[in-house]
Amino acid sequence: MALEWVVLGYAAGAEAIMVLLLTVPGLEGIRKGLIAVTRNLLKPFLSIVPFCLFLLMDIYWKYETSPSCDTPEACTPTEHLRHQKSVMKSQRNALLIAVALVFYWLLYTVTHLVTRIEQLNQRVERLKNRD
Repeated sequence: MALEWVVLGYAAGAEAIMVLLLTVPGLEGIRKGLIAVTRNLLKPFLSIVPFCLFLLMDIYWKYETSPSCDTPEACTPTEHLRHQKSVMKSQRNALLIAVALVFYWLLYTVTHLVTRIEQLNQRVERLKNRD
């Protein structure tokens, strides 16, 4: 079960690195290549959305089917500790899901904006050359 979270963490990290590289000033020399690579990776990275929904349903199912340890008398100390660890892991995993989805949205938006800026710069250059 941990492999899913590792894959999601690596995907979110790759998205964060791509967003960072696209927004860092001073990389104009390699920006066109970065834009091309990022645009080609947007469709495969779209699979993160249903994957995150699946993992979110998994978290919900685990929460609904787990024994409740609301009072200290209901569970042994070991079961209570296991329940607390499970809740903490679920919260961490939900945060990872949110981060992966936000980074995908940021990557999509930044790539679209950078592409649009490049197109507008090319139009300005063509208009300048025409006059």
